[in-house]
Amino acid sequence: MTIFCSHCHRPLQAETSCLPRRARQAPSVSKPFRSTKSASKARRDQINVELQALRSLLPISSREKERLSYLNTMALVCLQLRGAHLFPPGNSTPTGPAFGMELLSLLPGFFLMLLANGKLAYISENVAQVLGLSMVELLSQGDTVFDILDGTAREAVQEKLFLAQEQPGTEVTFVSKMRTSKAFRLQHGGNRAVAVRGRFVALHRAASPPASAFMAFCTPVVQLPADGDASSQDDLFQSVHALDMMFTDITESVIYHLGYRREELIGRSWYSLLHPEDTHLAAAQHRAVGKSLGAGAVVGAVVLRVLRSDQTWAWIHTAVRRDRGSCSITCTSRSLR
Repeated sequence: MTIFCSHCHRPLQAETSCLPRRARQAPSVSKPFRSTKSASKARRDQINVELQALRSLLPISSREKERLSYLNTMALVCLQLRGAHLFPPGNSTPTGPAFGMELLSLLPGFFLMLLANGKLAYISENVAQVLGLSMVELLSQGDTVFDILDGTAREAVQEKLFLAQEQPGTEVTFVSKMRTSKAFRLQHGGNRAVAVRGRFVALHRAASPPASAFMAFCTPVVQLPADGDASSQDDLFQSVHALDMMFTDITESVIYHLGYRREELIGRSWYSLLHPEDTHLAAAQHRAVGKSLGAGAVVGAVVLRVLRSDQTWAWIHTAVRRDRGSCSITCTSRSLR
């Protein structure tokens, strides 16, 4: 049986129609509209407008604003939001503009505030005097404290922050190298060792859930001179240990640094002098020496606190190596101030 079209009276096949092709196809409601170049450009322009608006609100100089990339802008915005979350408007803030740059410039270090996960919440502007990097330049490294530390220090600092978080109000101290500007590294031969002393503080805020922040003061330690600098030898003392780190010999100069006579230390364990919080760092170096196959090669360095004879703690920078052809370990230690 032949079917004729009601419009043109021609015979129709089952799969054909005289209607226009566009009329035969029902529009798909689920198919998204394709983005055109003009629509994409309009979105980019809108994003740029919003970023410019955020950039204009940042409490930094106009010169620094002009140098900000999009990522730097977002990093600074996130930093400001974390600070505002910890200290909402109207609450008294222990850090920030109230100190004034004049007072901060007189201090021998800079302030640092962190969240429990290590995210940066505040850095005082005078960080540039210590690291050679402004707050904006420092944030280009990343938005956590681990991003601005020397790569080898991450695990040790995580342990310190975990200890401080488990015992709120307990002060912890650690020394770690922080990233510096290229000019600083060229002048001093590397990144800068900084002593960080701080604690987690509970923040009581009206109509907000309780929170805590790690507030710390960061002070640079004396920059380590080059190994070949003969004038720096007065800061050194050297000790020889058995494989279990028992003292077998030590230079007489230890009396000037730790207050002990040579005879008092021979036969005593190195671990008996270490601060309890630093024993794991020393043990890690000890294990590295034990596994080292390169005789005579220096196996890294570590910053530790050791007990002086007057029962105070001294910071020392110790390099450990395994002596060639003997079952002994040599430590070269430099006093830090």
